[in-house]
Parts: sequence; structure tokens; C-alpha cells
Amino acid sequence: MTARDPAFFSSLVHAQTPQFLWIGCSDSRVPANQIVGLLPGELFVHRNVGNLVVDNDMNCLAVIQFAVEVLKVEHIIVCGHYRCSAVVAAWGGARLGLIDHWLGAVNDVRRRYKAELRRLDDEATQIDRLCELNVIEQVARVARSMVVLDAWARGQALSLHGWIYRLEDGILNDLGMNVRDTHERRERHTAAVARALRPLEAQTSFP
Repeated sequence: MTARDPAFFSSLVHAQTPQFLWIGCSDSRVPANQIVGLLPGELFVHRNVGNLVVDNDMNCLAVIQFAVEVLKVEHIIVCGHYRCSAVVAAWGGARLGLIDHWLGAVNDVRRRYKAELRRLDDEATQIDRLCELNVIEQVARVARSMVVLDAWARGQALSLHGWIYRLEDGILNDLGMNVRDTHERRERHTAAVARALRPLEAQTSFP
């Protein structure tokens, strides 16, 4: 690294000033900085199994608070990925032990949209859409957190984004769950969910 950039490590000694918080999956194939092409110091990262934002997960909530109130990030990205093992496990309903408690958040999403998902063509598509819906719902949870609500109330510039990554081609897809204030929250959520549940031929992309 120093052969390419002699000042690389010395520059990291200074305070971090990232503009982005990434909440992603722990899957080793989904490395945050490499996916978005940012260097160390440019992306604040939290990862867990299934890219979940759970109300009693003090680790995740502390990360969000530090990112918003101390680092003053301008964007929070929740990024999932297709074929996520956490989502596949929740879809199958198998009992796996301790992690079953953690996957309760994914199971909540599965139960909420089970009837709509069953109308889609095949199980692979249903699981892919559940991966998308899981991201959408986690962004909604971030938008309901007191840290984010307080930031918006005081006029802090903060945008939330829901993305999903495809392992086969390395492409990031925007799920349309982009929220800049409390007024956009429900509208964007409704539109993003509706798009995720459409048949494949009716899918549209977001700018």
C-alpha cells in the first residue's frame, strides 16, 4: 500500500470524516468498501447477519447514533444481497438454534408479505423478492429510530437508501426506498414494496 501511496497510513491518523454509513450483511462476499469503491475512512460500516436493524440491538443503534450525531454522515445505506443465507433460512422455516432468535426480524417480514410472495412465479423469485423486502423494511426501521427522527427534527441533512447487491454480476440495485425526511417515509415505503411484489415483466428501475 505504501508503495502505491506513501501517505496512505499517515492520512488515516487524522479524524475520520465519512459521509456514508453502511449497514450490510456479514457475508464475506459482500465487502462494503470494495462494492462502492471507497477507501478506508470514507465509509462507516456496520455489518450483521441479514443486514438487520433490530430495536433491541444496542450495537447497531449505537453505530447509527455515532454516525449521525458525531460523524454527521449525510447518507445511511442499508444494503442486502440476493441469496442471503439469513433470508433463505427464514423462508424455509428450519430451526437452526441460537440464530433463530436473531432471524425473528426476517421472519416478521416473511409473515407480513407471505401471501403476496406466494403469487410470484417460482421459489427462487420469491426468495429474491424477500431479500428486497427485507432491505426495504430495515430502511423503514432506521427511519423510525429516534436518532434519525431527532436529526430530521433539527434540520440535519440525512438521507436513507435501500440497495441490494447481486453476487453473480457485482451490480448494486436501488430499491427505491430513498427517504430524506419523515414526510417521505410512508410514500417511499409503499412504492418500494409495490415494486418488489410486481411480476418480473412489470419491474421498473429507479433513477
